[in-house]
Order: sequence, then structure tokens, then C-alpha cells
Amino acid sequence: MPITQEELGRRLRVAREACRMTQDDVGRQLELSRSTIAQIELGKRTVSGLELGKLAYLFGRDMRGFVEDRFEEEDALLALFRSHPEISDQDDIVAALRLCVTLGRELTNLERLLAIDRDIGTIAAYPLAQPKTKWEAIQQGERIAEEERRRLGLGSVALPCVAELLETQGVRTAQVSLPDDVSGLTLVEEDIGFFVVANREHHVLRRRFSYAHEYGHVLMDRGRRGAVSRSRDRDDQLEMRANAFAASLLMPAAGVRQFIHALGKGRPSRFQAEVFDESDALRVEGRSRPGSQDIQIYDVVLMAQHFGASRLAALYRLRNLRLITEKQLDALKSREDAGAGQEMARMLDLPEQDHRAARNEFRRRFLGLALEAYRREEITHSKLLELAAMVEVARREVESALRDLGIEDDSGADVILPEV
Repeated sequence: MPITQEELGRRLRVAREACRMTQDDVGRQLELSRSTIAQIELGKRTVSGLELGKLAYLFGRDMRGFVEDRFEEEDALLALFRSHPEISDQDDIVAALRLCVTLGRELTNLERLLAIDRDIGTIAAYPLAQPKTKWEAIQQGERIAEEERRRLGLGSVALPCVAELLETQGVRTAQVSLPDDVSGLTLVEEDIGFFVVANREHHVLRRRFSYAHEYGHVLMDRGRRGAVSRSRDRDDQLEMRANAFAASLLMPAAGVRQFIHALGKGRPSRFQAEVFDESDALRVEGRSRPGSQDIQIYDVVLMAQHFGASRLAALYRLRNLRLITEKQLDALKSREDAGAGQEMARMLDLPEQDHRAARNEFRRRFLGLALEAYRREEITHSKLLELAAMVEVARREVESALRDLGIEDDSGADVILPEV
């Protein structure tokens, strides 16, 4: 049964207030007066399809949700605003959130159109009590990382592509330009599923850590429905827990110790053993050569390369595992800051990973699905161009791709949306 104009207006008002926007704010975005927005919300003015689409994007909603029988008054964007109320006044973050929510929904729509099924019911969850201290937060994160590695049968080996790992677990991943202070975000919503975003402007190794960090939120903070990870919140206990999870997932304790031991390092400077001969035991003591167990900057470079982590992350992991002291951490960090790590990596002929080399993974996948949906006549030419624009692909590039594929233009057709 179609909803009334009054009910549509009420729903738009609820969505606007959830985003902490005034009628003036909405009017400026749509180039309409405040009184016109007020009339719409009162149900005294009709809303065109174009206006409804703009309003849905502005509120981070699916346009169909405003006209269906059932209306969800709280969504992922509202949950994010509730857990991070201060971000509603930061236009750059809000704009990035809107784009991420929209991309998540469009990706879901494309997968539904192409009958790509994701069973999100198989995604693990580790319900945890709120940590009482920062130390407890770190312990929780490391423990869950170890449990998840066991569940996935990963042992203590270095991980391959973290984004691909998340995808195999039913978690959608994307790279989106975010404000520099935001490393990533997590969205959990029925019509999106689990959607993890990393800041594509950050280095590829930092994005790798961000994916692992956000995966920690998916596993441990399911009830929050979303999270925005910002540098300024690093002292927050849930952020500390997710950071500890990411470090342990990428650089498992057993794997790090095995790697360092293989370099002839990381053992006590003094050691002892007892040999028993059925009558008595003989104690034998030994001592490593002075300085032979000290971890050097080249050891850190090799470890970081092996586990696919930044050299700084590797340093702090070594310190947390007590393989180096605080004094050694400071000394090695000073050498890294001076460029010694980069120079050592070059001398060892290790590839320097350029963050731009892998920055378009999501764009390629997203656009590939859009092209396939267009080829099957599930979406129109105009919808294809709209989706391409969301991932910064110009119209001429799309047209060139269509010519190469031998696909005709049906730009006069209407956009086809999937059934829900």
C-alpha cells in the first residue's frame, strides 16, 4: 500500500534530524528555501523523484526506504553520529560518510542484480565486555586475534592481502578518499551488510593495518553498527583494542618470535639447562656473546617486509613482545626517522611499496560489476555513468570501455533497481 505524502514528509524529517541537519542545511544543499523544506516535511508539498534521490543521498539512506511500507528510523549513519556526535559538525567527514554509505548500498544492489550471494551469517562474532582499563583492552584485542587466526587456520604465517581475507569472510571492502585524520570506518547495516573502508590516500601498508583494525571492530564491536577510526581517538579503549587486534593479526606473537629466532636473535643473553642421568641432574649455564642478540634496523626491515607491515608497526610489535627494550625502541625509531630503514630496504633490494600501486582495487571491482550489470541490461547507461562517477571514472573512459566491449548505448532507458 503506497504511503501518504504526510508519512513521506515525516520520514524525511526523521532522517534529517538523525543527521543533525537543520531545514536551512537541507535547503542549501538542494537549492530550496527553508520554508519549502518545511512544507515537504509537513506533507503539504510533493517531492519529485529527483529531489527524493538527492535527499536520500544527503541523509545516507536508500531512496526506496522512504517509500516502502516498513521504515527503519535508525540506520548505520545515525549510529555513527550517535557514537561520534562531534563529527556531525565536520563537513568533510560527513561527506565521506555519505559517499561510503552510498557506495555500500550500490555495491549491494549490483551484487543482488548479478545474483552474487554473500552469507553474512557466517561472519564470526566475539561478544566482549567493555574493557575496564587500557591494558585489558590490549589483552582482549590480542586474544581475539589469536582466536580468529586459529578459526581461519592461519597458524603463525604472514597474511596475504588483508582485503581479500575480509572478502572471503563476507565483509565488503573499499578504498575511499577520507580526511587524513580518518584511517578507516566500519558500517553494519541490513541493506549493506558488513562494509569496511580504508583511506585510499594513506600508504598501502597503513591501509593494510586499517583493514585489520576495522575487521577487529566487525568481530568485537558488532552492537555499535559502525565505527569511525581517527588518530585523535587512539587513546579510546575500543580503538586501542582494535589496534592491538590488528597488530596481533598481522604479526602473530609466535610468528614474530620464529622469524627473529631464525635471524639468530631474540634469545636471552643468559640461559641454563639441566641434564638428568637417572641419578642426578647436571646444571649447565651459557651466555650469548655480548650484543649478539641486539635487534638491528636491518632485522626490523626484514621483519616488516615479511609480515607486510610498516617498519614503525614492526618496531612497536617487537617492543610489546618484549623482544626489544624501551631504550632500544627509541634508538631504532630514531634511526628509522632519519631514513636508515628506507636506505636499508633499498640496499637489501626489497621492493618499496607505493601506495598508489594498489589504490584502485575497489574501483576496478565496483566498475567491473557495473559493466556486467549493464551488459545484462540490469541497469541503464545513465546509471552506469552515475556509478562510474562515484569512483571517479570519467564518462569518456566508460564510453571507451563500452566501445571496446562492443556494447551499445541504451541511454534513453530508465534506471532499473533490484527487488527487495
